[in-house]
Amino acid sequence: MRHWPVQDAKARFSEMLEACASEGAQIVTKRGVETAVLVPLREWKRLTAHSGPSLKALLLSDEGRGDMAIPPRGHARRRSVPTI
Repeated sequence: MRHWPVQDAKARFSEMLEACASEGAQIVTKRGVETAVLVPLREWKRLTAHSGPSLKALLLSDEGRGDMAIPPRGHARRRSVPTI
């Protein structure tokens, strides 16, 4: 994986794109900090194919959530509060 400073990535984008296609993922740095990654399309499709729906999609879905497995609550003892 090659690191590209943002200035080089902008100025030599075609070269970075070719490197991505032939070598794999390319990292873009900004002020020395890894900021972004350019990945080949086949790798992106592989990564997104295995991911499930997002939390937002699950919460906004019309399907009921009544069949979710919720573990039973523990049997914690409560402290008694002294009466005055």
